[in-house]
Amino acid sequence: MPVLDAIGHALAVAGSMTWQITWSLILGFTLSAVIQAVVRREAITRRLGDDRPSTLALATGLGAASSSCSYAAVALARSLFRQGASFTAAMVFEIASTNLVIELGIILALLLSWQFTLAEYVGGLIMIVLLAVAFRLFVGDRLVAEARRQAEVGRAGSMEGHAAMDMSIPAAQPGGFWRRLLSRNGYTAVSHIFVMEWAAVIRDVIGGLLIAGAIGAWVPDSFWQHLFLTGHPLAARLWGPMIGPVISLLSFVCSIGNVPLAAVLWNGGISFGGVVAFIFADLIIIPILIIYRKYYGTRMMLVLLGIFYVTMVIAGYIVEFLFGAFGLIPAERTAKVAAQGLQWNYTTFLNVIFLLLAAALLVRFFRSGGRAMLKMMGGGPGGHAHAHPAGAVGQRG
Repeated sequence: MPVLDAIGHALAVAGSMTWQITWSLILGFTLSAVIQAVVRREAITRRLGDDRPSTLALATGLGAASSSCSYAAVALARSLFRQGASFTAAMVFEIASTNLVIELGIILALLLSWQFTLAEYVGGLIMIVLLAVAFRLFVGDRLVAEARRQAEVGRAGSMEGHAAMDMSIPAAQPGGFWRRLLSRNGYTAVSHIFVMEWAAVIRDVIGGLLIAGAIGAWVPDSFWQHLFLTGHPLAARLWGPMIGPVISLLSFVCSIGNVPLAAVLWNGGISFGGVVAFIFADLIIIPILIIYRKYYGTRMMLVLLGIFYVTMVIAGYIVEFLFGAFGLIPAERTAKVAAQGLQWNYTTFLNVIFLLLAAALLVRFFRSGGRAMLKMMGGGPGGHAHAHPAGAVGQRG
């Protein structure tokens, strides 16, 4: 039947992309968990109390180290703001924790090319600079005070419990970096962070793969070529960064789930800068805009939408023309979105190795009380999720 054949084709494309990125997802989340295990939340909050360049640079670095799904990043930024961080520093932290992270770079390189990874990191830094300037020019003290009053109300958004958890290695753990990391508490902390990060993004990853598979299988190339103005090179370069965030906003997919759809759009003809702007826009999808309104009020939500959109577009333009000037834009549109059968190659070998690693971390997670943490993921912003799960269970066998 044609309908079943079409569904089968879409699932085959989604399955192929899933198999291509499985090992890289596990690697990225493992490295992220290792970093987060030694970065304590209290240390982050204490250092983000103003919007000086040095503070925003620190917020960028700490955000990149504290990788989060978009929903958890938004909740964590609100938490930092309530605890005394400046609003600008909290927003910079939020951007960095979703767009400058290890796992995103690895998957971009795997599905698209290393140029996209470099563009994502360069563009992310550009966007942060633009945002800091825009906040200084257009976000006054009165609006920030109004947003802080709304934030103190503590209205729940999404992934509040996850954002509130401090799963790092307990401060009482003696020794240097490697001794702490290789200890029993270190193993437990890494397993907790690894599984909880997966639990936070799994919905978006699966949704993104299914949407990308359906679009890749069902939407003809001619549609994308007309939408992205591929017959007019200069117009396409100008249009891509403007339309990319709009597509992301309407897709309801965020975090790493955006990357498979970005690959489909690249093959369809969107500009290089348009892909970068599209990926940045996971922080202005409609569900997150609703959360901003709960957290900071309607006025600040609209300001965030406007400033985020404009800075994403400008960052996309800068990346487009900068990378074009240096000849770093890929000449071929060969993102890995086609359905492929399983083969015994390096991808399969790496998937087997990293799936075993994931299994080991999953076993440790459940043996050390992780099941209770999963139930706390959606807790309120001021609830029991502020406990230190890693420390509480780190001594179990």
